[in-house]
Amino acid sequence: MIVEHLSLVDFRNYATAELALHSGPNVLVGRNGQGKTNLAEAVVFLATLGSHRVSSDAPMVRDGQEFAIIRARLSHGERKVLVEVQLNRQGSNKARINGSPSKANELPRYAHVVLFAPEDLQIVRGDPSSRRRFADQLLIQRTPRMAAVLADYDRVLKQRNALLKSARARGIRGEGLSTLDVWDDKLVALGSEIITARQRLAADLQQPVADAYAAIAGEDHRPQLDWALSVSGADPEDDGAEPTDADAGAPYDKVSETRIIADLFRASLAAKRSNELDRGLTLTGPHRDDLVLRVRDLPVKGYASHGESWSVALALRLASAELLRSESPAGDPVLILDDVFAELDADRRQRLASLTSGYEQVVVTAAVEEDIPEVLHAHVVRIDAGTISDERALRQAQDISGGEEDD
Repeated sequence: MIVEHLSLVDFRNYATAELALHSGPNVLVGRNGQGKTNLAEAVVFLATLGSHRVSSDAPMVRDGQEFAIIRARLSHGERKVLVEVQLNRQGSNKARINGSPSKANELPRYAHVVLFAPEDLQIVRGDPSSRRRFADQLLIQRTPRMAAVLADYDRVLKQRNALLKSARARGIRGEGLSTLDVWDDKLVALGSEIITARQRLAADLQQPVADAYAAIAGEDHRPQLDWALSVSGADPEDDGAEPTDADAGAPYDKVSETRIIADLFRASLAAKRSNELDRGLTLTGPHRDDLVLRVRDLPVKGYASHGESWSVALALRLASAELLRSESPAGDPVLILDDVFAELDADRRQRLASLTSGYEQVVVTAAVEEDIPEVLHAHVVRIDAGTISDERALRQAQDISGGEEDD
């Protein structure tokens, strides 16, 4: 897949923006705070329906405006697709595909993007929500219908939490909680599907992550991925406790069927109901799970060095790209390397550049042009206070102008 053209209206610092992109490497250069990452963020939103920088859509709408528009022309081989999304400060977002109204959660069917960014270090070093977000955004790209499943789960979870809080405030127990059983059924059905999909994803990422880690770090530290499941007794969200080996949950091949997960989920809800009523909070489900990452048989969080942590973060992104590449009939995902080279030592810079340069389209942002390895240094666009200057387009215009003068 290739993004041929990106248009923005009232997105972040851009009142309007037009950016032409080409196959192969594209380099966006500019000082920090000029709008490079905003362009990358817009492309990523089309693929994941979210931002890698903020948890809600409102901050992406330019100050003083009620909505922003992201529009992109995508190329899937000979096929062209025009996708558009309107991000609203309030209310649901709206989308159009080839000019026809569509649901926003249809966009990931057409846009496949993998982003590398400094924030990726939080995937391995941050709290469990960072790892859940990584997994869920990849799930949406891999299986676009999961966007609706995840949204429905969040909606049911909020309703159930509201009911628990109301019951706590009113002192309702026992038979007075029959409505809670209805929400339990919905929570179990949706949550079990999410847990099963996440486990399958971790299993499918295992070998690509190991291969990518060895290629980036130059060493085999046996990286591993396992989900710590709250329905199996783990609770990674409880007071920020670190997952232990006992918390890791059962391996994918032992707890893979949605039906088995559903039975565990229902039993866990029953066991924790009294505590949930006391706290007014749902204490079990995929919203409390954690993706436990290990190297050298030790948790990355708390044990890995800075270099090892970066290698794991990059390996997760490279493995994601390889997974999408192997499964998608639309070709390679677009790779976006957002200010990531400034964070890496010279050896990892060269390794990452070598591993990504063969993709159909790569978009690199950098404050310092010299940070970008030569293999990725091709089409250069300069960004200055929201103004986009395309060197290739400028050269082409000069060539045309020169040709006309010769005539």
